[in-house]
Amino acid sequence: MLFQVTHTTSYLYQAPVTYCLNEIRLTPRHLAGQDVRKADIRVHPEPAFMHRRMDYFGNEVTSFEVLEKHGDLEISAESLVSVAPPPLEPAPSVSWDDARRLIERQADAACIKASEFIYGSPYVPGDPQLNEYARPTFVPGRPLLEAVRDLTHRIHTDFKYRPQSTSIDVPLTDVLRNRRGVCQDFAHVMIGALRSQRLAARYVSGYVRPGPNVQGAQASHAWVSVFIPGSGPGSGPGSSWMSFDPTNDLIVSDSHVTLAWGRDYGDVTPVKGISLGGGGQSVKVEVYLKPVV
Repeated sequence: MLFQVTHTTSYLYQAPVTYCLNEIRLTPRHLAGQDVRKADIRVHPEPAFMHRRMDYFGNEVTSFEVLEKHGDLEISAESLVSVAPPPLEPAPSVSWDDARRLIERQADAACIKASEFIYGSPYVPGDPQLNEYARPTFVPGRPLLEAVRDLTHRIHTDFKYRPQSTSIDVPLTDVLRNRRGVCQDFAHVMIGALRSQRLAARYVSGYVRPGPNVQGAQASHAWVSVFIPGSGPGSGPGSSWMSFDPTNDLIVSDSHVTLAWGRDYGDVTPVKGISLGGGGQSVKVEVYLKPVV
């Protein structure tokens, strides 16, 4: 599937801004099943400089500085991305408890690398409530993929998608209690539940193709990638990461475009920065994901 992606963030300030420094993660990742054919970023007013680098997780980060006085700021990212369907290979049959043991033992290089994603992070701190929520799903001996699929479905069923019902500053315990939120909340709940079982899970930002009953297509979307160790002593070659979308109760496929991943939202924030002046501000975000025929 070939997609044309346009992501525009516009700031309107109450008073002039004399200086701003921003960093953005709006360039899709180059992956085995995702080919980025074009990726452009435009900023108005014209930045004094624009610098690209890779962060710790391998995401492309663009930094820019605007030195002239301005009353508004617009950041536009356009890309052309080809996404292939996931391979139709049999999934490893490892149980979730065996997967946990392989990760804890750091059985191979893949498990060592994945183990950094079993710990709490700033937006997904460890909490007994997460373990309590996960417990009905993770019964002893259950296949890992079956358990993760069940957790995805439970979050989709138990939590109501309510745009503007939360913000990134709302504690995860409040999301658990109120059972409502947006895609980033659902992803954080799922990551927290998986990590409570010492399973490796990372936060993925990107876009999802609009469609009937699809939530989260109007802005940046978020989902969860889970580490699946290979079964048996030679776990390395069979190990992989598999992604799940709890907002839409889906296994991620060629309807999703991946931007970035990290421990939680804080590692992949699409746009963040500092400015001098401005007073208050209003922010408008527009996302268009259009299949190219």
